[in-house]
Amino acid sequence: MGNIIATGFNAASKTGEVDSLEADLRALAEIGVDTVELGVTTLDVIAGGRIMRDRADRLVAMARSFDLRYTVHGLVSSNFMDPTTCRYQLDAAKALVELCDRLEARILVQHSGSLRADQIFDRSEADSREREALLELADFAKPYGVRIALENIFTTEPGQYRQTPAQVAETVKAVNHPNVVALIDFSHAYIESTYRGLNFREQIAAMAPVAGHLHLHDSFGRPQGFYKGFHPQENTAMGLGDLHMPLGWGDIEWESIFSELDFLPGTIAMMEIGARYRAEQPECLERARRLMAINSSDPAIAAE
Repeated sequence: MGNIIATGFNAASKTGEVDSLEADLRALAEIGVDTVELGVTTLDVIAGGRIMRDRADRLVAMARSFDLRYTVHGLVSSNFMDPTTCRYQLDAAKALVELCDRLEARILVQHSGSLRADQIFDRSEADSREREALLELADFAKPYGVRIALENIFTTEPGQYRQTPAQVAETVKAVNHPNVVALIDFSHAYIESTYRGLNFREQIAAMAPVAGHLHLHDSFGRPQGFYKGFHPQENTAMGLGDLHMPLGWGDIEWESIFSELDFLPGTIAMMEIGARYRAEQPECLERARRLMAINSSDPAIAAE
């Protein structure tokens, strides 16, 4: 049996209200999904680091009405390297840990940090600031049984300070806490490897031994650069940027990757392929389940 225990899709609210998220969950349940990553910060359930109890109660009641396993995506803007907002982000992240517990979600996704080009005087302490914040959050999360999954991101502006995927793995190792794991976002790693002239497969291989959560979506590993498509579909047509396409639409060699890498026990392979690709989601679900089988130590299962 492999260490990947489940796969599924992310879901979010389009309106800031629970009923919009509920509609997304219902659609996913109807195609046979059993695990969902909730974009909780698309809902107005936290204000100034405090949980808005009435809204949170509605969220939890709705989520429990489905027979689904949950993980939670934290702030998409999360950035523990930022000296100005780090404290506020920690307060929000701790509230999200409490929500994870109420939702019986045992993974909270945290994006790895960055600094702008003009924050040059903050760079000497950026890595240590992130590590200290992760340690504080992990200590808070430990009694709840929630693991913080540190996700590799890619450079988004010229001169930005950003860790490579391998360096994100080093951060996880340096924090050395049972409640902090790495999150491999394969497409992010592909884009950053292209941008920096790194070996993509070597970068994700460096993350795998400490990876306890995965984000799957396809791309061509082409940095966005300065091109901005008018419609999102124009970026897809060009194959540029962080496209979040269905598996097989890009050129990531999924089967080869999952036949080679081992991850931590209890890993979930979460597909960030949203409602825009609802028609393709059932096929993606079957392919992800085959990847789980390939990654399993039982060759008979992989052959089925």
